[in-house]
Amino acid sequence: MTWTNWVGNQSFSPATTATPRDEDEVVALVREAAGRGRQVRVAGAGHSFTPVVQTDGQLLDVSAMRGVVATDAAARRATALPGTLIRDFYEPLWAAGLALRNQGDIDTQQIAGAVATGTHGSGTRYTSLSGVVRGMRVVTGTGEVREIGEDEPDLLRAAQVSVGMLGVVTQLELEVTDAYRLREHVSLRSWDDVMDSWDTLVAEHRHFGMFWLPTEESGALYNLDGHGERLEDQCYVKVYDEVGPDVADDDTVGRRVDRCYRIFPMVYDPNFHELEYFVALDRAPEALTAMRELMLRSLPDSIYPLEVRTVGPDEAFLSSQYQTPTVVISVSGTPGTDYWAYLRSVDTLLAGFDARVHWGKLHFLTPERLHAHYPRADDFIAIRRELDPHGMFLNDHLRPLFE
Repeated sequence: MTWTNWVGNQSFSPATTATPRDEDEVVALVREAAGRGRQVRVAGAGHSFTPVVQTDGQLLDVSAMRGVVATDAAARRATALPGTLIRDFYEPLWAAGLALRNQGDIDTQQIAGAVATGTHGSGTRYTSLSGVVRGMRVVTGTGEVREIGEDEPDLLRAAQVSVGMLGVVTQLELEVTDAYRLREHVSLRSWDDVMDSWDTLVAEHRHFGMFWLPTEESGALYNLDGHGERLEDQCYVKVYDEVGPDVADDDTVGRRVDRCYRIFPMVYDPNFHELEYFVALDRAPEALTAMRELMLRSLPDSIYPLEVRTVGPDEAFLSSQYQTPTVVISVSGTPGTDYWAYLRSVDTLLAGFDARVHWGKLHFLTPERLHAHYPRADDFIAIRRELDPHGMFLNDHLRPLFE
């Protein structure tokens, strides 16, 4: 078979594929692959733009291992199988009076893959999905089941963002929160207005994010509607804040009020290939201004919006937010075009801001930059070698960085 990701920029043909239904089957498949000297990678939902899934060995599809299997309202915990989609959490958690603390605007990723790559939402008060992982079960490179919890903090911090290099995750425990509702406020604002209000926008809202639209055509690429207003060189600003039970639901576009999980998701067409870098929050205005200037110089290559969000600090060794709040800077290339020169210019610019990368998005990270910008990279590699001594969960994309 040929495996292809959701946007079509990554394809490969593994030697074998399998769809395990439970942990015992995962153990058997990993041990068989180890006996044959084959690599093993897990497919997830295919939302990564990088070749993190690629293997010429055994490809595992854990989509049959799906579902929220336990909730604990008192402890604010939820336990799920690895193939559980983010949207699968909504109703079971809400029925228990709970919700995900935060999430991104795409909710069709599998939770194990979203955690492994550091998938995130917005807001400096909240970590990525990885940052709320409090335990997991992993089938290691020796075919053993390892239970990872808060009693082994370094191991947990390595597992929270592992890009699938520690083994096959068979179960995760997440810290969740009490159910909450959100009010949405969408507006078009000038660049200068947003930069002048930057500290307020970041500090005073539960969630703040924006798209800067370099051209009039930019909004349509991400299904952003200006409702007749000029879009070129405007910021499409989104803020979400919690509301109490006395505020009625509202389905007015741009002013919605509803359960949190009905506000977060957006619909994207798979018409872009994305690079996403993270810069320390205290350098955000400087980095964003430099990005805008680069994109204006790069037209017509950079017609896609510049997406901007923030994420709070956490302790995962490979996290883009390791011990620092960040501004998230996302740019896209057009499928079918040679966008690499443009993306490399973005990489060169943001490297000057000591940027970290999103493991599921296009990037140009080198071993030198890995060790310079991820202070616990050596600790992660040591744990990876312990759990996978023969490197069966590495591939050609990851091996140069983590072998």
